[in-house]
Formats: sequence, structure tokens, C-alpha cells
Amino acid sequence: MKDIEQKSKNKLMLRMTFLIIGLFISGVGVAITKRGMLGVSPVSSVANIISIKFPVLSFGTWLFLWNCILILGQIVILRKDFKLFQLLQIPLSVLFGWFTDIGVWIGDFIPNELYIVRLGLVLLGTAILGFGIAMTVNANLVMNSGEAFVKAIADKWKKVFGNVKIVFDVSCVTLSIILSLIFFDFSVVGTREGTIIAAFLTGMMVKMFQKIVNIKI
Repeated sequence: MKDIEQKSKNKLMLRMTFLIIGLFISGVGVAITKRGMLGVSPVSSVANIISIKFPVLSFGTWLFLWNCILILGQIVILRKDFKLFQLLQIPLSVLFGWFTDIGVWIGDFIPNELYIVRLGLVLLGTAILGFGIAMTVNANLVMNSGEAFVKAIADKWKKVFGNVKIVFDVSCVTLSIILSLIFFDFSVVGTREGTIIAAFLTGMMVKMFQKIVNIKI
């Protein structure tokens, strides 16, 4: 009996380790993409534009606050069907924001004057993000706030997850553009071709890397 309990604890610890490492890699991926200055992934685009307008708080902090809004959205949508363990998204969002800020600090040392370098940073950051997401998915513990918000809508109104995900991503990008127009005198800032590249490639990268990190734990 004790052996079974110990094995269960070891599996849980291994999953938690996978999740935290995946969050760190994902945060660095988002930060590297941001360093490209061509836009970030759709789910991070709203926090990105707000961080540009209000740099008093770091990008990672704004990401955390944005994730909190998505968690609150899940509670409103699901109500009594919202499971308490999903509140683990809050401390995980804190870690993700912190890891993203570490990635931003690392990225500050990377030169980004040339457009080709910026494009390369977007592609590199997207690949790193895809690998990090693949690890968090493989951990199979708690979904990130963006995906959990999409799943809440899909479950509540019996919609296909993939279709809701597309609408959600488009909505995030649209909101970031609207905020940019409001904040920067009708100019589009922080949401460019890099956002579109990230939107198309992240899912492909996740699928590719899942084959690599698909370890039974």
C-alpha cells in the first residue's frame, strides 16, 4: 500500500516538474517573440499592448492580470461547474508571468535592429513556446488560463473546442488592435505580422513537439 502511495506521489511530483519546466519554457518563448517587436501570440497580445502603454508594470505582470480575467471568466461561465482545483491556474499564472519577465530580461541582450533578425526571433520564440506548451500538456494537470477559458465556453455551449479557439484568438487580436488605436492615436502598435505567424505556427509546433515529449507519467 505504501509503495503504491509513494509511486503516486512520485508521479505527481514528476508531472508538477514537467508543468513548471513547461511554463518556464513557454514564458521564455513569449518573451523571445516579443523581442522580435513584430507582435506576440494572440492570447498574449492584449497584455502586450497594455504593457507597452503602461510600462509601470512588467509584461509578465500584465500577463498575470490578463490570466486572472480569463480565470474569472471561467467562473462566470461555468458557475457551479467550475472545479476548485482549477484555481491552481492562479499560482501557475504567477509563475508564468515571472518566467516571462525572466525571458524578457534574457532577450534584452539579443540585438534586434535588422528585420530579418526580428523575424527570426518570432520564429524562434514560437518554436520555444510550442515546446513549452507541449510539456505542459503532457503533464496533464492544469490547463493554462487561455485554453481553460476556451474549454469552458466549448463545454458550456456544446461547441467544438477548435472552432472556439479560433474565435477566441481572433477576438484577442481584435481587442489588442482596438486598444492600440485608443492608446496610440489610431496607430496599430504591438500587433503585427508576428502575431499572425505565432497564431498559425504555435499549434503546429505543439503537435510536432508532443511526439518528442510524449512520455507516460
